[in-house]
Amino acid sequence: MRPACLLLGLGVGGFIDGIVLHQLLEWHHMLSGWYPADMQANMVADGLFHLLCLMFVVTGIALLVRAAPQAPPDRGRRAFGWMLAGWGWFNLVEGTVDHLVLGVHHVRAGAGQLAYDLAFLAVGAGFVVVGTLLGRRRAEAPG
Repeated sequence: MRPACLLLGLGVGGFIDGIVLHQLLEWHHMLSGWYPADMQANMVADGLFHLLCLMFVVTGIALLVRAAPQAPPDRGRRAFGWMLAGWGWFNLVEGTVDHLVLGVHHVRAGAGQLAYDLAFLAVGAGFVVVGTLLGRRRAEAPG
């Protein structure tokens, strides 16, 4: 169940990032750090990014369905925990590689962009910690 939920969290976290930060707030497109004026390249890159997120979600669902018969009774809470951890790992990897190392884009370019990028990483780290705690903690047996 853990790999399935981590993949679901990666995919859902990527979708939320893409929908909220890329599309609604227009803060950062996939290649905006390298090609800030080329909206066509940024939109194609965002589309490929969403396609990757969809592949993570579909694969996670397939693995979850396969694992369902062996799932523990507290699987809902634990699944949510591992999905939250997966979302956190998405933020940490994407934020470190794309924002800090490659400079492909930033959460919000301009004044204070490092603070936004670090906050993105801090939220991701918090999701990993809380999600892992929820995912690992087993419910106590009744009686």
